[in-house]
Amino acid sequence: MRVLFVCLGNICRSPTAEGVFRRELEAAGLAGCVEVDSCGIGPWHVGKAPDPRACAAARRRGIDLGDLRARQLSNEDFQRFDYLLAMDHDNLAVLKRQCPSGCRAHVGLFLDFAGHQDRPVPDPYYGGEQGFEEVLDLIEEASRGLIEDIGRRLEAS
Repeated sequence: MRVLFVCLGNICRSPTAEGVFRRELEAAGLAGCVEVDSCGIGPWHVGKAPDPRACAAARRRGIDLGDLRARQLSNEDFQRFDYLLAMDHDNLAVLKRQCPSGCRAHVGLFLDFAGHQDRPVPDPYYGGEQGFEEVLDLIEEASRGLIEDIGRRLEAS
């Protein structure tokens, strides 16, 4: 099972989701069963580390994002991943436009797995530290829901 988190530049929301989800997988005993990655829609930050504010907020919750580096979405991602999860509607629209016909991956909004249908993960980039904390809260909630969904899929296979 493979999960890809997608945001605009891959320096705030999607690397945070990658780090949180890895921690939640470990806690659920599924770390060896699920591959996790993140990327951005655009090329602006390719090769860069996550935003220092995202790293600091994650670190306060025991999550290290320091080794992550931004990359851009590729066409191969649609074949490689079982889930491509967008952080907001703009990212989702790009995913849907680029999604090849016959793609079997689940392409949708990440917060749908938290029961927040059609709600985006807000972009904390232009805000203060509280925005990064809110993002972490939402991502932790959605991660638990996604793990439940993956668990059902793994049991069915």
